Amino acid sequence: MTDAARTRSYTWEDPAALTRQPGLTGLELLRRMGRDLPGPPVAATLGFEVEEVEHGRVVFGLDPAEFHENPLGTVHGGVLATLLDSATACALHSTLPAGVGYTTTSLNVTCTRPVTAGTGRVRCVGTVLSQGRRTALAEAQVLDAAGRLLAHATSTLLIIPAPAA
Repeated sequence: MTDAARTRSYTWEDPAALTRQPGLTGLELLRRMGRDLPGPPVAATLGFEVEEVEHGRVVFGLDPAEFHENPLGTVHGGVLATLLDSATACALHSTLPAGVGYTTTSLNVTCTRPVTAGTGRVRCVGTVLSQGRRTALAEAQVLDAAGRLLAHATSTLLIIPAPAA
């Protein structure tokens, strides 16, 4: 081996702090993450963060790095899929009242351009397209600094009602 081994260390906070916020709406919880509440461990693992949150829309930022790469030198599709899934799910979460949950039931991802460590910071914009009592449809786009589409996803999500008191 000619190159020195590479290492990466990171930390995350106890995710139980997020689940111990039963009185917060999804929008309130998302707005507080990274300020006075921890972010989810997956965000620390992949290195993405919330940039914007509003009702029905979230934006995450990610700086693609070597540790995101597949054997071909591009960002692994699973990294992009996780980012897109997170954005669609959090866009829905931002619309939900306190105590109501959700889960992804399907995720359709299309990658349109290669993403590499040299791409620079990307933004992933998630938006709710349609929301009913039990299901929702959301989309997300990964965009480079010039606004070019790098990846796109649509997601169907199941809305899980709050447990009866």
